[in-house]
Formats: sequence, structure tokens, C-alpha cells
Amino acid sequence: MWFTGVNANQFAGWLERQGHRVVRTASSFWYNAGPRILQSFPYHRIVVPGEEEIAGLLRENKAVGLRYSAPVGNSLGRVSYHSVVYAPYSIERLSSNARSCTNRGLRHCQVQRIEFERLEEDGWSLQRDTLARQHREATLDERQWQRICRASREVEGFEVWGALVQGKLAASILVAQVEDTCYYLYPQSHRDYFKLHVNNALVYRLTVELLSRPGVKSIFYGLESLDAPASVDEFKFRMGFEARPVRQRVVFHPWLPPRCVRLGHSLLRRLHRSRPNAAFLAKAEGFFRFHVEGSGQLPARGPRRLLTIS
Repeated sequence: MWFTGVNANQFAGWLERQGHRVVRTASSFWYNAGPRILQSFPYHRIVVPGEEEIAGLLRENKAVGLRYSAPVGNSLGRVSYHSVVYAPYSIERLSSNARSCTNRGLRHCQVQRIEFERLEEDGWSLQRDTLARQHREATLDERQWQRICRASREVEGFEVWGALVQGKLAASILVAQVEDTCYYLYPQSHRDYFKLHVNNALVYRLTVELLSRPGVKSIFYGLESLDAPASVDEFKFRMGFEARPVRQRVVFHPWLPPRCVRLGHSLLRRLHRSRPNAAFLAKAEGFFRFHVEGSGQLPARGPRRLLTIS
């Protein structure tokens, strides 16, 4: 048995249960993804908000900036991508190394649906270890994790899958079907199980399962991160996911002139180099960089592989 998914209003309710503020405009929904920073959702949608809409959104919500995915043909926004996969999906879609790792992982672990209570209790150690590896410990605490798990349990349309090794939770992914697209949310694992390739096994088995369901056309594994290392997305590509081209547009409030943005980015870049493990600096530098590159003020360090999705 599986759920039929959630619509945008229900997804908004999931975010609100976690304590986020949600607003709606003519083009999209938005939530406070950071201090005075708005992010559009549903995440897989490509939107084209008007300039008046953007200005009003920033002004009325006293936001410093916002971020959304625009069509790749737009003139503004940094050329970027969404990590996605479409049916048909099979072991042949994986790279040769990923196929080998996946087969070994399937021999060492059991992939199955698990309860939200287990995600809340056993999953926190996985989340904490994942954050530590990514130098993002300060971005999420245990109380916030509990709110995420409880909100997911309360909103029908969410489910959670795990990879178990001798009965112990080694990796997990929270799943939500939004319209005809399944989202992979909070993928996590513990480094103690890396040699058993539990991530490969979980992603492969879950992707096969979801794409076989009626009404599911694609799986969204996230948009290009502001700050994550390239290796994070390389794993997705090795597992058969594709880079769907978009433009990620970051817009600042009009009272912040372009010169101040450029100077701010230069300062953040220097600070980030001196403190490479500071998660806030990494995210802020990425936010400013995406804006500067998307405005044509810097040569874009665009993604290395973009595929045209028909």
C-alpha cells in the first residue's frame, strides 16, 4: 500500500508544522528557508514570477532575498539543474562502479518501509553523522529533527524508507509524492556502514519501487546546492539521475544595490576561505554567488553536466 501524494497546500502545511512561515503569490508558494530568505516550492516546479510580484513579496515579508527555479531559457538566473530521474529505471542506468556497489549493498542490507517513530528515534544519529560529515552541525538540532518527523507523520502522503543491517538502521530517506513527482527529503546514513554500500542499495531499490507506482512520473533528488561539494551530486548521477537544466535565480531586496551585493560576496568569499567549515558562511557565500553569477556580473561556474529532458 502507498499514499497518493500531497498537493501544494498540504506540502505547505507540512512546512508550517515545522515552524516555517508560508506565503502564496500568483506564481508560487514560498517559505522562510533562512533568516529573511524565501524559497519557492513545490521544489520541482519551474516558475516565472513577475518583477512586481517579486518586489511585493520581498517588501511585504520584510525579506532580504529569495530564490526560485526559472526556465533555462530565461536571461536572468544562474544556469543550474535539478537532479531528477524518469522511468524506465533499472540497474543498467547506473555507472559500472555504482552497479557493483549497489549489488554488494543489496546483499548486505534490507531495504524497506519503516515507521516515522523509528525515523525520529534512530534516525537522529544518522542525521547528526551526516551533518558532521558535511560540516553543517549548526544547521539542524534534535528538536528541529523531531518536528520534521512528527510533521511528516501527521501529513498523509509522506513515507520513510530505510536500509537495515542486522536490524539496525544504517540509512534512510523521507519521501513525499507531490503531484506526479516524488521528493527525496533528508537522505542520510551513518559512516559506519559506508563499506556496505547502504546508500546505493537504498536509492536503487527505492527508485525502482517509486517509479513503478501509478501516477509517478519522476523523482526529484534536489536542486543544485548553494554550498554542498560536487561529490554530493556525483553520487546521484552515478545512480542514474540526470541534471535537468534550469536557471536558479537569487533576487535581493531593491534597497541593496548591486555594488553592495558584489562587495558582500567578496567579503563572504574571504571569510569562507578562512573558515571553510562554517556552514552559515558557506550557505551565505553560495546565495550571494548565485545572484552575482546569475546577473552576469561574474563568469558562472556552471554545472558540468546538463542533459536536455524531453
